[in-house]
Amino acid sequence: MRILIDADGCPVTNIAVSISKSHGLECIIVCDSSHIFNSDYAQVITVDKGADSADMKLVNIALKGDIAVTQDYGLAAMCLARNVLALDQNGRIYDHSNIDALLLSRHTAKKIRRSGELKGPPKRTKQQDEDFRVALTKLIEDNINFM
Repeated sequence: MRILIDADGCPVTNIAVSISKSHGLECIIVCDSSHIFNSDYAQVITVDKGADSADMKLVNIALKGDIAVTQDYGLAAMCLARNVLALDQNGRIYDHSNIDALLLSRHTAKKIRRSGELKGPPKRTKQQDEDFRVALTKLIEDNINFM
């Protein structure tokens, strides 16, 4: 089991690396060249800028039983198809029961953004960070013996 982080715009990268380290798990940060990451623990893979280049790199290196941290529903769907566990930055676990609805909501939100009617997300809270921390830890502990 490894922790793979879609780090482009990810607000919980440091938390995920810390949890990986505390569980002795390999951690890989994937980002494009418009982001700079350094870690004394995690491997950092930087890819060229481009539409979904970091997403495609992450899904191509993902192995069954890995955990992907991403807020991208499309990437989450590809991970699920490869038997990779996935969760978002708020601790929501992606699975086969919720991914279709999330993909539909992404499509709908894209249409609304094109019309100029959608505002950005509210400011991140400490509770969201804690929810992520709890969810990732539980996901690891619930699945580590099955890998």
